[in-house]
Amino acid sequence: MIAQLTPFLHPGVDVHEREHYVEIPIRSTTAGLLANVYYFNHSEWAEEYLTYCHRSESFRSRWQAALGDWTGKIVVDIGCGPGNIFATLQGKPELLIGIDVAPKSLELAKNLGYTTVLADATSLPFVSGFADVVMLNATLHHCEDMEAILAEAARLVKPGGLLVTDHDPQRSAWDYKGVAKLLWNGRLILYKLIGKGFHKTDSQQQWGLACEIHHKPGHGVTKDMFRQILQPLDFEVAVYPHNHDQGAAVLQGQRGKAELKYQVGNLLSGRNPNADESALTLMCVAKRR
Repeated sequence: MIAQLTPFLHPGVDVHEREHYVEIPIRSTTAGLLANVYYFNHSEWAEEYLTYCHRSESFRSRWQAALGDWTGKIVVDIGCGPGNIFATLQGKPELLIGIDVAPKSLELAKNLGYTTVLADATSLPFVSGFADVVMLNATLHHCEDMEAILAEAARLVKPGGLLVTDHDPQRSAWDYKGVAKLLWNGRLILYKLIGKGFHKTDSQQQWGLACEIHHKPGHGVTKDMFRQILQPLDFEVAVYPHNHDQGAAVLQGQRGKAELKYQVGNLLSGRNPNADESALTLMCVAKRR
C-alpha cells in the first residue's frame, strides 16, 4: 500500500505499513477523536454502520449526480468509515484512498477496495493538489474543528477537481427552541421505552452520541461556513439543503420533506418546516478553478 501512496506523500513523513492500513501516527488526541476510534473500531457496530447507513437509492443517485464518472480518477474519502460510499456507488477509480482513525473500519474498507490510511484529518500527510475528487460524507460533524478539516480537505484538490460533502446537520434546522428542545433532550428516554432507534444497547448509543460532536441543537454546518472557507481557496461553491429522501433532484433544488418529528421540531421552534433553513442536511459541491 505504501508504494501506491508514495507519489502523493510529503517527503520524510513518518509512515508505517500495518496489515490492513498505512498508519501515520496521530500525535495529539481529543475526547471526540477517541470516541470515534472506540465506536468505529467496534466490530459489530462498524459492520452495522456499513450495512444500514448511506446505502439507499436516494443516497446513490445524489452522490453519483454530484461526482459524475470517477473512472480512472484519484479519489480521497476522508472519514471513510467502513467504506459506505464506495460500497454504494461502486465504479473504477484509479486510486481510492480511505482515511479514518478506527482500525476495524479501515479493515472493512480495505476489503471493499480502498487503499486505507490511519491519520489525523486536520494534518494529512499528502502533498497539495493531487486528488481529482475529495469527499467527506457524514464526517465534519464527527470532528471538533470542522473548519480545519474542510480546509485541509480542500488543500488536496487539484485545479478542476471536486470537493463534495454531505450528511452533516444544518445548524439552523437543529437549533431547537423551547418545547422542541425539551423534547429533544428527553428523546433518549422515549426511544428506550418504545424500543426505537438504530442503537441496540445503551453502550452503543452512548458512544454513538459521543462521536457525533456537532450533531446537537445549536451545532452543525452552515452555507456561510462552506463559502467562507472554500471561495478564498478558488472554489466555485454550490450548497444544496435537503432532507435525505431525495436523490439527484437535490442538485436541482429539490430538498424533499423531513420526517414528521423534525417538522414538528421546527414548528415548535418558530420556523417554517418547509424552508431551506429547516432542511436537515447541507450537501456542498465545490469545484476548484
